[in-house]
Amino acid sequence: MTIWERVKQALSILSIPVAANTYTGATLPEAFAVYQLISDPAIQHADDRETMTRYRVQVTVYRRGGLADLPNVRGAMLAAGFTRGPSRELPFNRDTRHYSLAMDYFYTESQE
Repeated sequence: MTIWERVKQALSILSIPVAANTYTGATLPEAFAVYQLISDPAIQHADDRETMTRYRVQVTVYRRGGLADLPNVRGAMLAAGFTRGPSRELPFNRDTRHYSLAMDYFYTESQE
C-alpha cells in the first residue's frame, strides 16, 4: 500500500470531503481536507539499500466556521498507525472565507 493510499484510507472515516494535494470542484464546501507528502527520508540502510523510510504527511483542514470544532483527524491518523507531529494555523483566506489548520503526521515503514 502506498503512503497516499494509507492516508486516504485513514481519512475516509471523516464526515468531510478529502482530496490529495488540492481540492477541486466548482465551489468549495463549508469544510474539507487535503493531504500531501512532505518528505520521505530513508532512516535506515543495510547492504547499500534503503531498509526503512519515515514519511511525513501534512493534512490540512479548511473550515469556514473556524477551528474550534474540527473533524477528528488526529484520531483517524493515529488509529491508522501514524504518529503526530507539529500543527500550525494558516492565515485566514479572505477569498474563500476558510480558516485552516495544517497537521503533520509521520509513518515509518520497513522496505524489506
